[in-house]
Amino acid sequence: MSNADLVVVKVGTRVLTNSDGMLDKNRIESIAGQVAQLWQAGKKCVLVSSGAVGAGLGRLGLKQRPTDLAQLQAAAAIGQSVLIESYNRALEPHQLHAAQMLLTAEDLKDRTRYLNVRNTLFALFESNAVPIINENDTVSVEELKLSFGDNDRLAALVTNLIRSPLLVLLSDIEGVFSGDPHDAASEVLSVITDLTAAQAELVRDDPRRPGMRLSTGGMTSKLIAARIATSAGENVVIANGHRENVLVDILAGKEVGTLFLAEGPAVDSRKRWIGWSASPNGRLLLDAGACQAISADGRSLLAVGVAEVEGNFVKGDVVSLCDEAGVEFARGLSNYPADEMRVIARQPSERIAELLGRRPYYEVVHRNNLIVLG
Repeated sequence: MSNADLVVVKVGTRVLTNSDGMLDKNRIESIAGQVAQLWQAGKKCVLVSSGAVGAGLGRLGLKQRPTDLAQLQAAAAIGQSVLIESYNRALEPHQLHAAQMLLTAEDLKDRTRYLNVRNTLFALFESNAVPIINENDTVSVEELKLSFGDNDRLAALVTNLIRSPLLVLLSDIEGVFSGDPHDAASEVLSVITDLTAAQAELVRDDPRRPGMRLSTGGMTSKLIAARIATSAGENVVIANGHRENVLVDILAGKEVGTLFLAEGPAVDSRKRWIGWSASPNGRLLLDAGACQAISADGRSLLAVGVAEVEGNFVKGDVVSLCDEAGVEFARGLSNYPADEMRVIARQPSERIAELLGRRPYYEVVHRNNLIVLG
């Protein structure tokens, strides 16, 4: 962690707001000061910051989160200006600028827009500006699939986008506990290497948690975000954003919060987009032999291993690769459209030319365009 020169920091709503929903300006100044220290040490930071809805509720004098979507988005629009201006004022004494970037899920699903976002982020670094990223809550709608779901996932996707070796998720918790956090015998786990076990055994989200329910993410969403980043070969820390100098200490390599180690070598940029940012437009259900060849043997997918084709995708679309029970385990770019895939499914590659009149590709999904998911 002390060698990381690029870090993505997600700051949760409960870190940035008081119990009455108003922004905690002192906390923002503290975070900005820590970012400035890291910047001066040659470590660039991207902040994925929640707090817009909470800031809007505080500005409007509301005591609880609206249930009406339009009112919720209005609160986000009002609060976003308050949030970014607070960051800018806190960064200015350190000769840094706050650069607002509002994203929807579509911005990272589309390959061209995905690359444009990455280019913009690196241009901001050159301009001595700290990117402050948030989901564009004023237009994001889950029903239209324009929503990331929560800022934990957004932060993980940004981590993959810029290939940051470290993602820090700051909330009002010390980390992942060995048991019920309210049990005095429970301890914060300093390192987790088995995320599957952690998700199954250690998550204790409490829907009855007291206080204003301003945030959408809990420990479950943080572990999902950790899965995305660690599967791509990066490291993740979950820590308490109220801890003094938490970012400085983490980047100094001190034992703070819970560290999730990368699950393997870093995945290249294109495969990160295929695996976690793009949305599959169809599914291929594979037989056991094909599943084994892809997940364990590092092979491409051949038509003979495709048991069933679902969806209406075109050549070059991302498709989910699933076992015959429908459980997704990989994603890749299809070399054939869905209608042709249905013709050649279960057939040996040698018959593709006979069935289609041509054989532009021997593989239906090439290994170079395929990622096995963690």
